[in-house]
Amino acid sequence: MKRYRNGEIWDFEQEMPVRIGSKNVILGLDGGTTTTVCICIPFSSDHQNTTLPADDRPPVLARAVAGCSNHNSVGETAARETLERVMADALFKSGSTRSSVRAVCLAVSGVDHPNDQQRLFNWLRDIFPHYVRLFVQNDAVAALASGTMGKLHGCVLIAGTGTIAYGFTEDGREARAAGAGPVLGDWGSGYGIAARALTAIVKAHDGRGSLTMLTSSILGLLDLSSPDELIGWTYADPSWARIAALVPVVVSCAEAGDLVANQILVDSVQELASSVKAVVQRLSLCGEDGKGCFPLVMVGGVLETNRDWDIGEEVMKCISKDYPGVRSIRPKVEPAVGAALLAWNFLTKDSYAEGYRN
Repeated sequence: MKRYRNGEIWDFEQEMPVRIGSKNVILGLDGGTTTTVCICIPFSSDHQNTTLPADDRPPVLARAVAGCSNHNSVGETAARETLERVMADALFKSGSTRSSVRAVCLAVSGVDHPNDQQRLFNWLRDIFPHYVRLFVQNDAVAALASGTMGKLHGCVLIAGTGTIAYGFTEDGREARAAGAGPVLGDWGSGYGIAARALTAIVKAHDGRGSLTMLTSSILGLLDLSSPDELIGWTYADPSWARIAALVPVVVSCAEAGDLVANQILVDSVQELASSVKAVVQRLSLCGEDGKGCFPLVMVGGVLETNRDWDIGEEVMKCISKDYPGVRSIRPKVEPAVGAALLAWNFLTKDSYAEGYRN
């Protein structure tokens, strides 16, 4: 274990008093394109061979928040610095040090390949003591666990700045759909919805598309006087989260009756539903007859309830037409807690060997 990697990040450990019988802790981290959250929960050796009850929410000792940790968005160096700082901040707030940590579960967007997981695992191994169990997953896995309270079974749909559908079976098979980023077509995502709205404004301005309320609404929000200025605004900082922040305006315009905005949302519902359907079909989550029950955990700002245009509800209607056994779950805990619950379950099950992937 290295004393510190990025300047003063771990210096607080040198000033923290040694406490006899200090509590063991688990770190759960949910890293996204917009924010990264790390929570610290206690872990008792008395519970080493037990799992938390399905409805039991673990006590949270500390919670820390930072910015983007998706290496595809900000680069690997910046992403790792964010991850390290938020873990150190959570431990500092909980009055703990790395020597108290029993397990860490990093669930980070952009971790889409075993090579990504292995690189993060090796990096973590340098940061924490050798006895700390380490687990690296995609952020969708933590989102699923936040709805199933640590059990890897069912499907999760994330629709925030980006989008992904991820599924697990009880025998360990897994599948995913979408989640390849905006360039490769995550069109049901917040970025996808907002990007289409911006495109609609440009098309309406130059005569290729229908007039839309989106023009006045978005230009007013951005304090721009003409659609021509939209080009400069967009490319001055084309970050995914900055574009995706315009989604509430699109929803408001659709609720007000704007046909262009409404069609954008209708198309997004179809995209999101098709991602879930692809995962369900590949894993046979609903059984051979297509009527079996399975949980669908729904996470992300795009799926949150709106006054009249509820994207999440429309997605569920679309999916249930083909798979009537789908059971929607809105998590009662945040994905970072789901990551901690995964670490807890990994730690207490002998069937899981230390590693970055199961």
